[in-house]
Amino acid sequence: MYILSTGLNHKTAPINIREKFIFTDDEKIQAESALLKEKSLLENVIISTCNRTEIIAVVDQIHTGRYYLKRFLANWFDCSIHDLEPYLFFHEEIAAVRHLYQVTAGLDSLVLGETQILGQVKKAFNEAHLAKTTGTILNYLFREAIFFAKKAHHQFKINENAVSVSYAAVEIAKQLYTDIEKKSVLLIGAGKMGKLALKNLHGSGVGNITITNRTNEKSEKLAKEFSAKTIDFGQIKDILPSIDIILVSTASSEYIINKKMMQDALKKRNKELLMIDIALPRNVNPNCADLPNLFLYDLDDLNGVVTANTTERKRIVQKVQQEIEQAVIAFYEWEKQLGVIPLIRELRENALKIQEETMHSLKNKLPRLTDHEYLIIGKHMKSVINQMLKHPVTEIKEMAVHDQSELKIEAFKQIFDLSEENRNEELINETGNHRWQSEKQTSSYSN
Repeated sequence: MYILSTGLNHKTAPINIREKFIFTDDEKIQAESALLKEKSLLENVIISTCNRTEIIAVVDQIHTGRYYLKRFLANWFDCSIHDLEPYLFFHEEIAAVRHLYQVTAGLDSLVLGETQILGQVKKAFNEAHLAKTTGTILNYLFREAIFFAKKAHHQFKINENAVSVSYAAVEIAKQLYTDIEKKSVLLIGAGKMGKLALKNLHGSGVGNITITNRTNEKSEKLAKEFSAKTIDFGQIKDILPSIDIILVSTASSEYIINKKMMQDALKKRNKELLMIDIALPRNVNPNCADLPNLFLYDLDDLNGVVTANTTERKRIVQKVQQEIEQAVIAFYEWEKQLGVIPLIRELRENALKIQEETMHSLKNKLPRLTDHEYLIIGKHMKSVINQMLKHPVTEIKEMAVHDQSELKIEAFKQIFDLSEENRNEELINETGNHRWQSEKQTSSYSN
């Protein structure tokens, strides 16, 4: 059993690529169920946010698991592996566990130390757990990572110095307009990001704010809280000429604002207009940036503002990173205590030994087989073995944490003729100190 993580995020792919690889909530559950049908995949959780799409999986073989994860993403999003691969990251074992802790604690976010990702990871795990795509390993790992992130935020208060994307958007507006409090603002979208932006605008003295949302109830509720006006979603085109700053943040998968709309609006005004698109997929067609007197910013453009405000948080991050290293060690100590890793390895080795002996016998009995034919048969036999072992491997992991685990594991060993010989030594080699022997144990964090 091995832990892998793969995907793309704001560090590996620009926004025009990221917006093509997003799972909606419904798609995510379907995708996780489909992933379990892939070879080598035993457990999985998908995290899909505005800045990342990632899969954390438990596989029975690293090389096979990597291939089928790549193939799955390529097939799901209807692209070639060749086109997708340059934007993917891959983490294996200890690096994958470390990465999940970093993501959950907000250390891998565009906004360093932000807390929104913690809720998103928790939601992703809960959904996968309900969909029964997680098992013993990921159930424990995600719960520990979530607990760690909560404790880290409370202990180090990294989020208190966090600069949100919404804050960065308002800072850009202040740079363009020194008298921002006199400007008119249109907020398209009444979700969390929109509300945060509205809070920052209101705190900067902006009073002329109009809100629109596909659901009028949400926009009216938000407008009441901040003494703003509302318009119907269909009236956006009519109000554009009178607006100075447009903030767009909806869950739409299509462009809400296009070049023709903005051309018509700009003809009716004699001053510049600022548009900030903080949605993913983007809600404003990028070609609007070609228009004179129109300043368009998207999530990637906000990166510079966010980065400039991270000095203090980076100092805190170093401390949190040290705690993560200790937490990773603690996870593998727990895995070691499961006591079933050597059994799984022995089960696989026994099966592959039978396959190897069978292939040798086949070659003797069918000497006219070409090397290519021999190779194809071998691959198909391994595929059969992998599929047959998938369920027993899943079951033995579950047995390890259930009541009467010793009796169940003993029965499993007898059924598959697995021995106790050298078990302790194998256990250390498989999940013990060698996985982190080069890592510095610089903290005393304990879960």
